[in-house]
Amino acid sequence: MLEVSTEDITEGSLLGPLVVLAVPLLVQNVVQVLQQVIDIVFLGRVSGDAVAAVGLVTPLLGLMFAGVFVTFVGTQVVVSRRVGATDRAGARTALYTGLVMALGVGVVVGGLMAVAAGPLLRALSMVRPESGVAVTELAVQYLSVLALGLPIMAVTDTVEGGFVGHGDSRASLYMNGLALCGNIVLDPLLIFGLGPFPRLGITGAALATVLGSLAGVVLGFVLIARGRNDGMLTRERLGIERETTRGILSIGAPVGGQQAARQLLRLPVYLLVFLAAGGAGLAAYTIGARVASIAFVPPQGLQQAAQSVVGQNLGAERPDRARLTVWLGVGVASGALLVVGLSQWIAASPLALAFAPTLSSEALSLTIEYLRILAIGYPALGAIYLFEAGFNAADRSRISFLSTVMQYGTVRLPIAAAGVLLLGGSVTSVFWAVTVSNVAAALWLAWYYESVGDGLMGRAAAVAQ
Repeated sequence: MLEVSTEDITEGSLLGPLVVLAVPLLVQNVVQVLQQVIDIVFLGRVSGDAVAAVGLVTPLLGLMFAGVFVTFVGTQVVVSRRVGATDRAGARTALYTGLVMALGVGVVVGGLMAVAAGPLLRALSMVRPESGVAVTELAVQYLSVLALGLPIMAVTDTVEGGFVGHGDSRASLYMNGLALCGNIVLDPLLIFGLGPFPRLGITGAALATVLGSLAGVVLGFVLIARGRNDGMLTRERLGIERETTRGILSIGAPVGGQQAARQLLRLPVYLLVFLAAGGAGLAAYTIGARVASIAFVPPQGLQQAAQSVVGQNLGAERPDRARLTVWLGVGVASGALLVVGLSQWIAASPLALAFAPTLSSEALSLTIEYLRILAIGYPALGAIYLFEAGFNAADRSRISFLSTVMQYGTVRLPIAAAGVLLLGGSVTSVFWAVTVSNVAAALWLAWYYESVGDGLMGRAAAVAQ
């Protein structure tokens, strides 16, 4: 029922294959987001400091995972192009190459972050030393465990990228579903020390995430071993090709750079929130980000589906269909987020309490305010994800990278800094900076894609062979 063949993607209706491929991805992204949300829900019942600690870690975690995006997106797009061109052997080589690269990235980046976690977070907490000690020590524990588990999570994501590149988003969903189940079971056991398990607090939340990811990747390799998608990996294709490595890096490196730039520019925004409102502001900002991550599920699923649909149509030399896919995705994603935004505006208070009933009155008030301001810009976020999908699949992920730098560096950060540092404003100015930057990015991406779309897809189709 939810299977999509190459012929479905490169011939006939576009909306049908796009939606069918996206449905398991939407569910998968719900699963991925729930893994993050579950940590906050359980830790929100421990203390507000634990929630704030996750917030302090968030930009550093995003920076760490930027390296994973290189292999994840690069592998997915290269695999999808080769599948579209009926080069199944080349697709297998691309997946194996991506897995080796992912493991290397995970070991190097994760190891460095594990060593640097303590000094980095203690330096960041000096922004507000009188209220940062407890939050910082919790943050060090959380980040250190996730850094050591990065090799596992990097390989897991890349295997998922290989499945999605083949048009098999259900396998990726199964992997994420198992990871979520593991996290749901292990979180309360390891955080609160239920039964024979030790009480590890915030360390237990991080450990549950890593162990859940391990279960997911084991399932992925079991599916491959049982022959799913022609096995995806076979012994005769277990080699690394220089051209394939360059292809993955060409597509994935700008996406990884985009993620790194986004997190580097998010970091001072988190610090401005901490400076303006302390732990209460950081807890509010963290909960807002987690709720927003649920709202991002529709465009993220459509983005991944669109990258595969666009990639396969480019491989089949159908640039017109590739271009139309992006516009269809923009309409669906923006419409879905309009509905989500309206719902969030109405239910802001219950949402905040559901996440963290231990919040102080100040933190609760700030959380409700941020949730409502965020909701205004949700349709714009839908457009951003889908335009970036088109640029990424057309091997123009550098455009997505530059857009992110502008969104965060020339709009969001200056507005937030001016509000807090120059105008003596409250943390609300940071909240509005987020929404204004999202709307601005959607507008300039729409203008640029409309200006260059025909030529962009035509050139990408010519070099995809």
